[in-house]
Amino acid sequence: MKIVQKQKNSKMCVICGLDNSFGVQAQFYELEEKIVCGLFHFKEEHQSYPGRVHGGLIAAMIDELACRAFWIDFPESAAVTMTLDTKYRKPVPYSVPLKGVGKIVKMTHRYFEADCYILNQENEVLAEGSARYLILPKEKVTDADFHEEMCYDLKDQLQEIELGDFHAFG
Repeated sequence: MKIVQKQKNSKMCVICGLDNSFGVQAQFYELEEKIVCGLFHFKEEHQSYPGRVHGGLIAAMIDELACRAFWIDFPESAAVTMTLDTKYRKPVPYSVPLKGVGKIVKMTHRYFEADCYILNQENEVLAEGSARYLILPKEKVTDADFHEEMCYDLKDQLQEIELGDFHAFG
C-alpha cells in the first residue's frame, strides 16, 4: 500500500518515544484507505519468556495503533482508552522486524473503535485487538504541550509498505 504520510514521534512514549532508550521507538505511517501502519521491532528487554515479547507490550502496541488510526483524521485531538481486547495468536518474537496495522471501524462524536493487528514479515497475524477510546479535549487528558512532546518529524524514503494478502479490514 502507498504511504500517504509519516506520523510524528514523541520524546518519551514507551511505544514511539525516540528519547526512551527502553522503548520500542516505532515509526508510524498513514496508508491508503485510512489505515495506519507501524514498523518496529521489540527488544530483548521487552521479553517475558526468552524469545517472546511480554503480552503487556503487545497490548500497548495494539493500544498505540488504535490511537494512531484516529490521528489520521484528527492529528491534533486527544483520546483515552476505555477498553482494550487483545488476542494472542502466535508468539511475538523480539529482535525481528514487525508490522502493526490499525483502522477505525466505528466513530461517533464521543468515542471511536479500532481494530489492530501485529504481523510478522510474512504478514501472518501474531496478535490482534480492538480498542474503544473516549474522545476528550486535550486539557482533560494532560497539561503537557503536545507539540513539544510529539516533536520528532522524521522523514524517510519509504514509498510503500507491503501488507501482502493481509485483508483483515475486509
